Amino acid sequence: MVTGGHNLGRVGVITSRERHPGSFDIVHVKDSQGHSFATRLNYIFVIGKSTKPYISLPRGKGIKLSVAEERDRRLQAKSQH
Repeated sequence: MVTGGHNLGRVGVITSRERHPGSFDIVHVKDSQGHSFATRLNYIFVIGKSTKPYISLPRGKGIKLSVAEERDRRLQAKSQH
């Protein structure tokens, strides 16, 4: 789980780690949708092993939606009310 930065709240599996002496270490993460992203090691909080979280996740499961997907979801929710 990412706890800071632009990818705040995203959940995924750590795929690799880049060490940068004298600077920030970078971690590459892949979410359950197959999208990869990178963030600082300091922003990573491990919540499980492999794809099995040890805690319950909120409704979105930590998946970041694209702008179009967010819009469609909001419009769908608005039309149901």
